[in-house]
Amino acid sequence: MRLFRLLIVLAASAASALPSVTTNDVAERVKSAAQTTHPRLFAQKETFQKLKDAATTDDLTRIGMASIRSDAEQILTLKPAERIKTGKRLLHVSRAVLFRVSTLAMAYRLDGDKRYLKKTQEELIAVSRFSDWNPSHFLDVAEMSLAVAIGYDWLYHDLDPEARTEIAAGLTRHGIQTSLRSPGWWVRASNNWGQVCHAGLIAAALALAEDDPAAATAIIHRAVTNLPRSMAAFAPNGCYPEGPGYWSYGTDFNVLAIDLLKNVLGTDFGLETLPGFLETASYLDLVTGPSGKTFNYADGGMGRGTDCATWWFAKRLNRPDLLTYFERDAYRAYALKRHRVTDTYDGNRIFPLTLLWLQPVPDGLTPSAPLLWNSKGPQPITIQRSGWENRTAFFVGLKAGSPSGNHGHMDGGSFVLDAGGIRWAYDLGAEPYHRIESRNMSLWNMRQDSDRWRIYRLATDSHNTLMINGCQQKVSGAAKVTACETRGHIQQVELDLSGLYTNATQVVRSGTLDLQTRTYTLTDTLRGLTPGDTVRWSMVTAAKPTVRGNDLTLEEAGKTLLLSARAPQPFQWETGPASGPPEADWNSPNKGFSQLLLFVTAPETGEVEIAVTFKLNGNK
Repeated sequence: MRLFRLLIVLAASAASALPSVTTNDVAERVKSAAQTTHPRLFAQKETFQKLKDAATTDDLTRIGMASIRSDAEQILTLKPAERIKTGKRLLHVSRAVLFRVSTLAMAYRLDGDKRYLKKTQEELIAVSRFSDWNPSHFLDVAEMSLAVAIGYDWLYHDLDPEARTEIAAGLTRHGIQTSLRSPGWWVRASNNWGQVCHAGLIAAALALAEDDPAAATAIIHRAVTNLPRSMAAFAPNGCYPEGPGYWSYGTDFNVLAIDLLKNVLGTDFGLETLPGFLETASYLDLVTGPSGKTFNYADGGMGRGTDCATWWFAKRLNRPDLLTYFERDAYRAYALKRHRVTDTYDGNRIFPLTLLWLQPVPDGLTPSAPLLWNSKGPQPITIQRSGWENRTAFFVGLKAGSPSGNHGHMDGGSFVLDAGGIRWAYDLGAEPYHRIESRNMSLWNMRQDSDRWRIYRLATDSHNTLMINGCQQKVSGAAKVTACETRGHIQQVELDLSGLYTNATQVVRSGTLDLQTRTYTLTDTLRGLTPGDTVRWSMVTAAKPTVRGNDLTLEEAGKTLLLSARAPQPFQWETGPASGPPEADWNSPNKGFSQLLLFVTAPETGEVEIAVTFKLNGNK
């Protein structure tokens, strides 16, 4: 009775926040869903039959199924998952279980091999017997809930009755009841936590809808009420403030949440109509350079792999152009690679769901996304691109916004640059979280004097931007995009960085891409400096640098990029390792990277202008 009263309070509270979706609306749909048969999450019985039929004619389906079978065979040899935490997280275990269950359950639905069924049941029972799923770090609960919900739902009729009962009890106890009795800050989160946690709990609620419709109603109503807080990140035109790495995490689960609601309840209650959500379909292509690396601002890596959300968007919007620039090849590369599956391997843990949204990809399509783009979101970026071809296109991403944003870095004004299919200017990305947390450093404290800004990869020091007198950027400040336009064959963007600096009255960075000459010029204008101040211009690269007076050349893979600098004041190029001070042993060594530095001293006028032009030798 106490839990039931709590469910009513939660539902009433959520209803007051989103009057357009009432508890009764959700309850009626849950009641109807509870009467449907399993499987019901993401797919029905006939869906799997259509997949098997498609494999006889569609190559993408065939190789995807072969990949899943290969992984499933290796999972059979592994011992069941154990509750072993790394620091404060059980997340690596939850993700490994999600990989195992989604892979095995899909393999069983497609082939009917009882070995896959037995192993899935073994994994589900093992995690159901855990003492908990680590609710202090609720992402762990969410991903485990999704894993168990999929396995329970997809294999419902084939699980041993006793096992089915125990698995349902574990999902109820560790997932549903834990989330209702002790709801955390994630419920109202405005970042990826909201997307991931609500998606995992929606899956659990719908899998067990017939067992506890009141709990399912409370969880789903809570989700559709609060998901708009996280989804506000997509507004106004689809950018993601936490960068492309976290886009994949948050958006994948956001898509799963919407697909679950629409597939099982017949509606997503208007979630996909929220500003920027459908527009975010193009985001990954926009921020992926011709090198295949992303513009990885904030706490993200530069790599990009196949992503189920992209296939979902392509099908939902009837936009196969979303698949031609990168996604189709990435899918094929992942599916054709034979992975080495170990006890901790989580691979692409929701890859099996991608098969549900596959579609033919015509040759010759190019993305319909623009060449010049300004995100206009809470962490603005600009993208300049000379074309969608991979070998000769210039690509530059510039970062505005504030270090205070979620997963933020002191990267205002920082840029990445591709030319000739090579990434020349890099963002090093995040420092591994556990490496820092295990030292009891305050990684998640955003104060100006926090340990976070002693980390080389996160501070101004490592980013391709400006430093004045060695000072870090101001955490409470922000950079703004003040211009983004094309005039004839010239693309021009301008960022006002002034809010990030305390020792200059004006700092403006502009980027000019000449589409005819395929040259790029980065110009920095600073005013209000104190005479004698030192302005440092920086760029991280993996190419081999050679200084020749005012010019610097970079060589990689038989290609040469020329950097020509000019400034009214005397200056000098320096090159060195891209690493923090030797005594700061918490920093990664960043092997293979070097840092290009250009120093200019402010004259009596307190004004400095630095212009660096990039040209790929042989470009015409």
